Amino acid sequence: MSDRFRLLLALCIMLAITGCASSRPSPQTVTMVIESSPNSLDLRIGVDGQSEHIGSLIFDSLVHKDAHFNLEPWLATSWETPDPLTYRFHLRNDVHFHNGQPLTSADVKYTLDSMRNGTVITAKAAAFAHVDRIETPDAATVVIRLKQPDAALLWNLSDGAIGIVPVGSGRDFAFHPIGSGPFKFVSQLQDEYVILERNDNSWQPRPGIARIRFAVVPDAITRALELEKGSADVCINCLTADMVYALAKRPDLEVVDAPGTNLNYISFNAQDSVLRDVRVRQAIAYAMNRPLIIHSLWRDRAQLAESLLPPEHWAWTGDVQKYPYDPAKANALLDAGGWKRAGDGIRFHLTMKTSTDETSRLLAMILQQQLRDVGIALEVRSFEFATFYSDISKGAFQMYTLRWLGGNEDPDIFRYAYDSHMFPPHGANRGRYSNPTLDALILEGGMSGDQAQRRADYVKVQQILAADLPSINLWYLDAVLVHTRRLGNIKISNSGNFDFLRTATVAP
Repeated sequence: MSDRFRLLLALCIMLAITGCASSRPSPQTVTMVIESSPNSLDLRIGVDGQSEHIGSLIFDSLVHKDAHFNLEPWLATSWETPDPLTYRFHLRNDVHFHNGQPLTSADVKYTLDSMRNGTVITAKAAAFAHVDRIETPDAATVVIRLKQPDAALLWNLSDGAIGIVPVGSGRDFAFHPIGSGPFKFVSQLQDEYVILERNDNSWQPRPGIARIRFAVVPDAITRALELEKGSADVCINCLTADMVYALAKRPDLEVVDAPGTNLNYISFNAQDSVLRDVRVRQAIAYAMNRPLIIHSLWRDRAQLAESLLPPEHWAWTGDVQKYPYDPAKANALLDAGGWKRAGDGIRFHLTMKTSTDETSRLLAMILQQQLRDVGIALEVRSFEFATFYSDISKGAFQMYTLRWLGGNEDPDIFRYAYDSHMFPPHGANRGRYSNPTLDALILEGGMSGDQAQRRADYVKVQQILAADLPSINLWYLDAVLVHTRRLGNIKISNSGNFDFLRTATVAP
C-alpha cells in the first residue's frame, strides 16, 4: 500500500506549491477533465464511456432513461406495440439537426439500417439482430418489425446506446458529427481535447453553459492539480478517493456524490492455457481481499458487487456463489488443479493489462501482492487507453480490469458481454467465454415479454456466471463529482454520465 500513500504525499506537495501560474478558463467556457479520448464520437460506433457520455450531449435517442432507469419519451413522443413483433414510434416534429436539417423518420431508419447493413462497422449491430425491417409510413412515424420478440429493443434505442444521425452519414462521420442534441461539435484533437458549444436551436431546454472543453488528462494527479489551480472546472469519477478527500478541504471546490451503478470488474481470457481452468479463476477471486481494497483504495466510497446488475435492478439476485477473502481455499483449489509451487514458491505467471488510469494501476499492484500469497506471480502492464482497448478487443490479454459505465443497467448486458456469439467486433465478450446453457437462457430472457419469466432466466444466468467466473465483479463505485464553485445547479445521476452539463450554470 506504500505506493498509494506516496501518491497522496506527492499530490499534497504539488497542491502546496501550485499557485499564481494557473491559467483560468474563459468565463463562457467550462473545462471538464476526462481520462481518455472518446473512441468514436459517432454513437453508432462508440462503446466506451467517454464516447457514450459526450455523444449523448451531441445526439438524441428515441427514448430516454430517467433517474430510476425507466424509459420515457424523447425524440419519440409515444410508442405502441400492437403485437410482440411490432413497435410503432411517433416522432416530435420540431427537431432539427445542428446543420438546420429537419430530423424525420428517414433519419431514424437510416441510422438503424446503417448499423445493420455494414455501412458502419459496429459492435452495436448485434443489438438489432432481431430487427427484420424498418418502415416509415410518414415523416413522423417509424415502424420497427422484428423477426422475434426482443425485450431489450427499447433500451437499445435509449440515450448512450444510440444517437440519430442524418441520412447519408458514413464511416468518417465521427470526425465531424452532426446531431440534434443540446450541444454541437466544434473540434477534436486526439488525446488532447474535444470542444462542444451550446445548440441555441435545440428543442430541449437551453443549456446554461455556452462552451465545453473536455480536456484529456490521463494522469490522476494532474487532473487534481487542474481542479486545484482553477484551470479546470469539473470532473466526475476520475480521481482517487485520497485526492477527493484532499480537494474537499478547499473552499473553492465542492464535492457532490451519490450511490453509483458503475461497476469495476476483472475479466479473464477463457481461452488462455492457464485461465481456462475454472479453479484458477475461482482461486484468484478467493485470494482477493475486496473489502480491504474498497477501504484502502476508495475510502469506502464503493459497495461490493456480486452481479453485473445493480442491487436495485428488478432482475438482480444475491443468491449466487460468493468469494469471500479466503487464501486457504484459493491454495486448495490451485493444488487440486495440479498447479504446484516451484522452488521459489510460484505456481505460474500471469499478466494483467490496465489503462493508465491511476486507480486501475493501483488495483493491479494491490492484486499483485495478494496473488503472490497464493503462489501466482502477476505482471502488470499499463497502456494508453486506445492501445489498451485495442488489445482487449483482439483478445490479446490474460487478465484486464475495466468498468461498466451504465451498460450494466439492463439485463441485455449478459448477452452483450457473455453470449458466445458476441465475440468482438460483434459484442463485448472479449474473454471469448462460451457456455451453450447460458446462451439459451440469455436468448429466452431476451425474447420473453413476461417480466417474471425474464427474471427467472436472468437469475439462472447470474448463478452460472458466478460459478464459472469468466470475470470477477468487484464493486459498484459511488458517483463522485468535484467542481469549482463557479459552477452551480449540479445534479448528478447514479450512472455518472455527463447529463449534469445540460442543467449546470456558470457564475458570471
